[in-house]
Amino acid sequence: MRSTKIVTSFIRNNEKLLILKRSDKVKSMKGLWAGISGIIENNEEPLKRAKIEIFEEVGITEDKITLVKSAEGMRVNSPQYENHEWEIYPFLFEVENTEIELNWENSEFEWIDIKELENYETVPSLQQVLLNLL
Repeated sequence: MRSTKIVTSFIRNNEKLLILKRSDKVKSMKGLWAGISGIIENNEEPLKRAKIEIFEEVGITEDKITLVKSAEGMRVNSPQYENHEWEIYPFLFEVENTEIELNWENSEFEWIDIKELENYETVPSLQQVLLNLL
């Protein structure tokens, strides 16, 4: 089975959680709600990749975020690809009030209460990934 290592970061502000809707321009999971995710390249540190993805996808610089918690990598089967799994490294960051500037990978964003996540059509196992951080 093939495995791809990715980071998934959640940004929290005043007990609200930032979620992003994946655009129709990305390769996978189009139109689904997600955290801030990206593929870990080579032997890159997951935390380093998480911070890069946060800047690329929502325009928040490293000096504006504080790491609250990270969790062990977890494996999730990919419904779009047969014999493939994602190895997800989850992170939770806190941010002060800041502007969100989406890049092409996402089409919308919302700040929600954590319990509202179940009302959104999300990438596979997003709630499970989040629960590992709470």
